Amino acid sequence: MSKCDKDTEITDQNLRQFVGYTMKRAFLMVREDLARVLEPLGLRMTSFSALAIIKENPDISQSRLAEALYIERSGVVVLVDELESADLIERGRVEGDRRQYALRTTALGDKKWREAERAVAAHEKALFAALSTEERTTLRTLLGRVGRK
Repeated sequence: MSKCDKDTEITDQNLRQFVGYTMKRAFLMVREDLARVLEPLGLRMTSFSALAIIKENPDISQSRLAEALYIERSGVVVLVDELESADLIERGRVEGDRRQYALRTTALGDKKWREAERAVAAHEKALFAALSTEERTTLRTLLGRVGRK
């Protein structure tokens, strides 16, 4: 058996047989490039995602936002505080429940969303340039079916 040293190419074919591993590798590439695109806008992947959900679902509660983003409710509090501090969203009271907040985007949040949406669309167009429009649609469809019964 030969020794694997620093000059030997490391292969991962044993892992590449698994769809999940290939998806993870692709996601890491997407995440890294997305971070680069969102950083000048003052957003991160999670704050961009939260802004998108709040924009699409005005008056969503923090609990429902956590559910939509697949994160713990405690984590969503920090995220909401961040977006509120940047004046991208506002918290309103939910009638009949003093513990809940209804979240909605501000005018600045709407503007930031449009700017970020254009930037992310350009990022995806560049990142997935090797795929045709039809292939991108197929990829989105297939990924949307993962884990569904």
